[in-house]
Amino acid sequence: MDDKKRILIVDDETGITDMLQTYLEGTGRYDVRTANQSQEALSTAREFQPHLMLLDVTMPDMDGGEIAARMENDEQLRGVPIIFLTGIVSDEEVESIGRKIGNRPVIAKPATAKTILSYIERYTE
Repeated sequence: MDDKKRILIVDDETGITDMLQTYLEGTGRYDVRTANQSQEALSTAREFQPHLMLLDVTMPDMDGGEIAARMENDEQLRGVPIIFLTGIVSDEEVESIGRKIGNRPVIAKPATAKTILSYIERYTE
């Protein structure tokens, strides 16, 4: 049980967080928490200490880039890998920028749960 990776999914769309939580927990390899608001993301991350965060770029109040910057400045959260999720660019556009935003991996939405799982596996090894 303790060998499960802790994944925090942050997206303002509850349908996305619920679907991904169900899918990832269904693999039996992940303990998943979700946050649907920017402030909740930071407090949940501090409490949960995730091995990885899936983070929507476009959030109300504070965007994903600002959340990532605040995590970088937080000693407790600095080392948590972040994979950005975004619906504002297409998969082709993400490919053209090398699948990275600010040196962090990025996945264009909509993406299949299987695609997202492959990224999680790559960055939690």
